[in-house]
Amino acid sequence: MTQQLWSSQRHQTAIGRIGLSLPARRAVGDLQLEPDTGVLDYGCGRGGDVRALQNLGFDVEGWDPVHFPDGRRESAEVVLLTYVLNVIENPAERRETLLRAWDLAKSVLVVSARLRWERNQINGTEYGDGILTQRRTFQHLYAAGELRDYVEEATGVRCVSAAPGIVYAFKDDAARLSYLARQVAPEGGWLASEDTASAITSVVDHLEQRGRMPQLEEMPQPIISLLGHLRPAELKRLAEQEADPVKVERSAERGALDTLLFLALELFHGRGPVTSLPLPVQLDIRAFFPSYTEACQRADRLLFKLRDDAYVRRAMNGSIAGKFTATALYVHRRALHRIPAVLRLYEQCASIAAGRPGEWSVVKLRHQGRGVSWLDYPEFDTDPHPRIAASYAVDLTLKSSFTSYADSTNRPLLHRKHEFLAEDDPDAPKYRRLTEAEVRAGLYESPHLIGTEEGWKRELVRCERELRGHRLVRRTTST
Repeated sequence: MTQQLWSSQRHQTAIGRIGLSLPARRAVGDLQLEPDTGVLDYGCGRGGDVRALQNLGFDVEGWDPVHFPDGRRESAEVVLLTYVLNVIENPAERRETLLRAWDLAKSVLVVSARLRWERNQINGTEYGDGILTQRRTFQHLYAAGELRDYVEEATGVRCVSAAPGIVYAFKDDAARLSYLARQVAPEGGWLASEDTASAITSVVDHLEQRGRMPQLEEMPQPIISLLGHLRPAELKRLAEQEADPVKVERSAERGALDTLLFLALELFHGRGPVTSLPLPVQLDIRAFFPSYTEACQRADRLLFKLRDDAYVRRAMNGSIAGKFTATALYVHRRALHRIPAVLRLYEQCASIAAGRPGEWSVVKLRHQGRGVSWLDYPEFDTDPHPRIAASYAVDLTLKSSFTSYADSTNRPLLHRKHEFLAEDDPDAPKYRRLTEAEVRAGLYESPHLIGTEEGWKRELVRCERELRGHRLVRRTTST
């Protein structure tokens, strides 16, 4: 069947924007955009991101065939291709546009596009491999993981899903590995140092945070200058005298697990020699494992365990953090590092494949089947029974779904908040006391009734109770 040729009104998809778009904001948060980095917004539309980044002090240029045709299309360290691919109706031109943007990127290309779960937000009819909207614009929507696969195939490099619908393509594989390492174990900063004593304090802090002594090549230049007169053995002796041995031991255990997670994730892309790894990872391997070979073998065994349903279920049941149910483990984001390594790997695999959303509070890891959901409860810390705002779910086949509860008048809510955290979380005792008071008041006698706002309100009325912050009190009747 021959389709009628038409000219889409692509420029009408460009929206006016005051703040940063989600992809640009994510790139800033992931340290892909920094003030001293040159940026090109390729297909910048009305220039919202260009203006916002300029206001933040970035060196940024923008080009758009309609709105900014005279903009400079020159190579830059970072190129943004923001919601451009999905508005091009011709697949050959779509690919050509991607490759032109890739050629202009010196370090990293940030590609973003709309996803298939946004279909119900678009009024239009099927056309080609997308949708022809009522405004004569075109939208090609991508499935979870599909955008990453498409960019990988076109550029020939390994890519990472930074968030749903946002992909990073790195020119240098070392930069990709550094990004992955930061996702597994965020890098800590160095304490300010003005003299020898404060420089030693900074080394002690690194030792307690990382579980090993820093090497010279890791240290900031000011600290190297202040400590250059000390022999390595003497610096090590001074630091170990001051450091808390319990903190060092715990950090070493965490560092070893983080290294295994990184190596397990990297196996998906074909693991390289140890010299290809980021320097901090190389030094962690040297400190925590007999050899790189031994570390890789242990990482492979960890990845293999992820396929064992019984092992995963036991790990969830035995986790010191999170709420274990008949179908899944629910964990608050600040307790995520406390769950077993195989479960952290489970969540990391899903995030690398399909992207972890920027806003989330609780992650759900299924043990019946395989799937990860990131749940957003914006008021988790302040609301005794926080309401859900949105959910992003990805299953084993990388089929994704997004649910917004913004317009819902009867949202699901949480109970027993302490169960989503680690026991030693500073807020856990306050949440636990509230739960115990609610149990004594009879509020949990019918669990099937209290999962939503309306049901919970009715039970509070039935039990003649009301909440004041995280305190349960008797309901007062006004006359």
